Amino acid sequence: MLRFITAGESHGPGITAILEGMPAGIEVDEKELSLELSRRRKGYGRGGRAKIEDDEVQITSGVIAGKTTGAPIAVFIPNKDYINWKDKYVPIVAPRPGHADLAGMIKYGFEDCRPVAERASARETAARIACGYFAKKLLYKEGIEVISWVTQIGQISADLPPMDERMYDENVAKKLFLLAESSEVRCPDNLASEQMKKLIDDALEKGDTLGGIFEVAALNVPIGLGSYVHWDRRLDARLAAAVMSIPGVKGVEMGMGFKLAEVSGREAHDPILISKRGSNKAGGIEGGMSNGEIIFLRAAMKPIPTLQNPLPSVDLRTMEKTLAHVERSDVCAVGSAAVVAESMVALVLADALLEERGGSRW
Repeated sequence: MLRFITAGESHGPGITAILEGMPAGIEVDEKELSLELSRRRKGYGRGGRAKIEDDEVQITSGVIAGKTTGAPIAVFIPNKDYINWKDKYVPIVAPRPGHADLAGMIKYGFEDCRPVAERASARETAARIACGYFAKKLLYKEGIEVISWVTQIGQISADLPPMDERMYDENVAKKLFLLAESSEVRCPDNLASEQMKKLIDDALEKGDTLGGIFEVAALNVPIGLGSYVHWDRRLDARLAAAVMSIPGVKGVEMGMGFKLAEVSGREAHDPILISKRGSNKAGGIEGGMSNGEIIFLRAAMKPIPTLQNPLPSVDLRTMEKTLAHVERSDVCAVGSAAVVAESMVALVLADALLEERGGSRW
């Protein structure tokens, strides 16, 4: 019922998002949307591109007088960097390991990797943030919030409350989110944040990049979103696919995830009590459906594949050994990926909510 598509290239005129299925009557604001987009741009370790763009968003359809109309919503996000690339073509002839460059060039029959890099770029995620903003506004009307924070960058892990508490206690989750919002790396632990920044500085000096782990929590989700009747309607499958689609994300787990493989059945499942579950090891999803607890997931992001100290590659013109293509890039974008994940989770939950309750207006 709720779907979106995006268009545009990293260095083209801009990025376009079209969101279909949003009910009429949701109050929205372009300034709020711009603020949400700014959360994606921020972060220690982001490159020069994040400093260039200010994401002055333009809602061109589906909103009148500050409210959604039920028509498809179109959003255009201009690329300020386009002026530096207009009428310029810089081929990529040495594909970057870990990037879409080589496989995309072969798949689509390009002579070099530039067309692949332009579309595969994480710049596209700005459009996801735009769509996610509308999903968040819909969810918020139902009291549902989607929040995130970073727990690890490289080998530096945050000292946070036990995972049992992070997954089970809404007050703990909200506090972690607020602390993360004031951190340059979106980590709730101040000491770890400073250590992460030092690690990023070291990586920058070496021409290297860093990945990490972030967590997303959805609060006040009602029971029964999703379904067990078909594989593609299971809520955990939909959430995992949505978050895994974010560039650089290589692993997603729900609740205790892989840790559940280490314990017995008596230790793995959440007792059913009269008022509230005794724990939330399932991460808020059982049998493909929300069970009323916090929906909690963790995701691992790999280091960014564009390195200033590049890995070996092959010159596709001469088929001789060379070093991979280098251009401006981030050193670490785990905090930004977490914000994108909020949007992807919000879009899945909003879609599932509309399936359950329907309605052309809200």
